Amino acid sequence: MKDIVLGHKAERDEFLSAQYVQREGLQNARKNMKNNLIKVIVGPRRAGKSVFAIQMLEGLDFAYLNFDDERLLDISDYDDLLKAIRQVYGETKCILFDEIQNLQIWELFLNRLHRKGLNIVITGSNSRLLSRELATHLTGRYIQFQIFPFSFSEFLRARNFVIDETLDMKERQGMLLNLLNEYQDKGGYPEVLIKNIDPKSYITTLVESILFKDIVKRYNVRYAKKLHDLGLYLITNHSNEFSYTRLKKALEFKSVHTVENYTDYLNEAFLIFNTERFSHKVKEQMKSPRKVYAYDTGVINAVKFKTAPDTGRLIENMVAIELLRRGKEFYYYKTRDGKEVDFTVKEGLKVSQLIQVCHDIDNDKTKKREINALVRAAGETGCDNLMVLTWDYEAKETFGEREIHYLPLWKWLVK
Repeated sequence: MKDIVLGHKAERDEFLSAQYVQREGLQNARKNMKNNLIKVIVGPRRAGKSVFAIQMLEGLDFAYLNFDDERLLDISDYDDLLKAIRQVYGETKCILFDEIQNLQIWELFLNRLHRKGLNIVITGSNSRLLSRELATHLTGRYIQFQIFPFSFSEFLRARNFVIDETLDMKERQGMLLNLLNEYQDKGGYPEVLIKNIDPKSYITTLVESILFKDIVKRYNVRYAKKLHDLGLYLITNHSNEFSYTRLKKALEFKSVHTVENYTDYLNEAFLIFNTERFSHKVKEQMKSPRKVYAYDTGVINAVKFKTAPDTGRLIENMVAIELLRRGKEFYYYKTRDGKEVDFTVKEGLKVSQLIQVCHDIDNDKTKKREINALVRAAGETGCDNLMVLTWDYEAKETFGEREIHYLPLWKWLVK
């Protein structure tokens, strides 16, 4: 056991010696190291949770264990683990446990360490396992941070592109739009961007690992091929509505219940997330089809078989991720006559903003369709904050009695 902990210490030291892109929310996370709450960092595999934790703990004396190591999976006596930690690290009061969900009854172990006064940081790649056990055994004793693949701001930081007054020059704007296009194609997985790895091979391997290691094995999924097909189908059909009944028919599942369970697994493993249709009636909201998004556009481009460009749907997916990253409560909206608004942002009891995403705003027919839906939804929801996110168009225009703000996607992503 001591040799395993020593190996992980070398891994920790390698982390500490490297240079990283500073992640958003890091300063707030560091402030929380002063309290005795358990710090929980969740998010997709390879999105940078471990590095974020290392950055949180920089300057502190802390122990590190990574439970993605198969040699730690069959531990029966956790006191042996503590003994090895003390042998290697001495009296340190701070411990980082990476991918904690791989450890059996980890929540009881953490509870005991917390009672002993230790400052604990954990990371995990399964939202349900973590949230369920935390809520049951650690209520009120933890604070959670969500880490996603790089935002566009973090992507620009990784590319050493600074947004400043030179953006008034069209040449600089062109460079920025070129980077936005790269971000749309490659996504935000740190290793892909920092190490210049081929995104398709890297992400395809990652997706397969998540499907079979994090889902099939953990949940003893009987129909692994069906789960695989469902995952690729939903990612490929990102930014579209779906229902469990339609999925059952399209993929020839035996039951809607199985489709629902498998979709939940994909959500819990941070491959996809869903949004509901906005309605003031809860029953109607629950019965309506949902829309599906991937956590990263690089994942979409890596696994999707394309026969035509789908830039509009890709940038809609980028907006959905950013709204999720910002912690917004959001839905999609259907007007009474069936017109769709991409995003309805809700704050408290009111709709605070309606957002359409439109890449080709120069097309008059497209523009008219998007604006008609937005204005109709504004009348039905009572929301006057109307925005259209475009590729490279900025203006304020009046449509009837409504003012509509057109904003370039990049400007919204970095604000």
